[in-house]
Amino acid sequence: MYNKTVLSNGVRIVSEEMPGVRSVAFGIWIGTGSHYEDDTEAGISHLIEHLLFKGTEKRTAKEIAEAIESVGGHLNAFTSKEYTCYYARVLDEHLPIAIDVLADMFFSSLFTPEDIEREKKVVQEEIRMYEDSPDEIIHDLFTQTIWDGHPLGRPVIGTRDSVAALSREKITSFYQKHYRPANLVLALAGNIKHEKALSLLEPLFAEATSKKAPEYHTTPPQPRAIFKHFYKPLEQVQLCLGVPGLSQKDEQIYALQILNNILGGGASSRLFQKIREERALVYSIYSYYTAYRDTGLFAIYAATNPDNFHDVLQLSWQEVRKIAKEGISPEELNRSKEQIKGSILLASENVTHRMHRLGKSELIYNRLIPTEEVLEKVALASCEELQRLALELLDSSRFTGTVLGNLDTDRVFLPWAMGF
Repeated sequence: MYNKTVLSNGVRIVSEEMPGVRSVAFGIWIGTGSHYEDDTEAGISHLIEHLLFKGTEKRTAKEIAEAIESVGGHLNAFTSKEYTCYYARVLDEHLPIAIDVLADMFFSSLFTPEDIEREKKVVQEEIRMYEDSPDEIIHDLFTQTIWDGHPLGRPVIGTRDSVAALSREKITSFYQKHYRPANLVLALAGNIKHEKALSLLEPLFAEATSKKAPEYHTTPPQPRAIFKHFYKPLEQVQLCLGVPGLSQKDEQIYALQILNNILGGGASSRLFQKIREERALVYSIYSYYTAYRDTGLFAIYAATNPDNFHDVLQLSWQEVRKIAKEGISPEELNRSKEQIKGSILLASENVTHRMHRLGKSELIYNRLIPTEEVLEKVALASCEELQRLALELLDSSRFTGTVLGNLDTDRVFLPWAMGF
């Protein structure tokens, strides 16, 4: 059962009891990320995430890690473009330890100059590692290309220069502005009753000074429909092509989930079957969508030998046009609905996944969207609705393409620009 309590200072506590499990996942969710950084702050949300693990007034970095690992638990965090989360999963009897450690990190991190300089170097190594992962960096290059100059187009992690330039004053100022009670959701899922969760959390979080959540005055990015090649001596060419998508609160998001699933959502999808299974031109190919508060993206990714590049591009484009012009069959629709239903229900058996869903839903929608509501909206989608969405979304004039690798650009011609 889902429960929600709002403390007098604005902290939201959401929990879901899952009888039959022995663990609890607890997460502190903050409604901030790289979308809310200006140019001089690029990468600061992610660096703060790192710094909260470096020590508090009563624990060293080692003691933070030992406190959770010594009871067999797992402690981690991540930063996205619009939220940041610190979380732990432990046995139910060790939940008080997990809450105490995460609250200590949240309220009492030291941000010492030595830790800041040391962690900047760690993040810069993380950036170098990322730059050596072409199948990951191609997606950032794609968002930089389509949303050039907008905060959503910047990588969450920042750049080596932007991270190096962050001062302690700027870091603590950003922390104090965004890490406020009214910008905070505490989410728990597992073997925990809501009353018990409140008894553990209120003494630690109710005392935080009440301050208004920061007001975010964002404007949607202006997409660019262009093609851009980034040279790098790689064995494979990395390709990402796509269009502006839907925002988080767009009701067509459920139809988009089905459309994505059919086009490139798994091993039975059209792209995978046509280009990998029938033609053996790629090892990895898929489509995906991302949604933010006021915009989104829909994209196709593939990696292939430079000699196969044009075939992969043409075949991908043919599948895009086919699904937009001809739509999908009732059999495909029903199969995809069952696939989505199965994946949602299977994932819901994991306490960490359930906690993530609680925290993210509360931050974005100020409520939990029940699984039953999601499944009902997926079930209501029709072939006609999906084709209307595909025609609108996959308009050839909206496409942006990004390539990373060793490719002769004189040989590149874009099917969406050729009237195919």
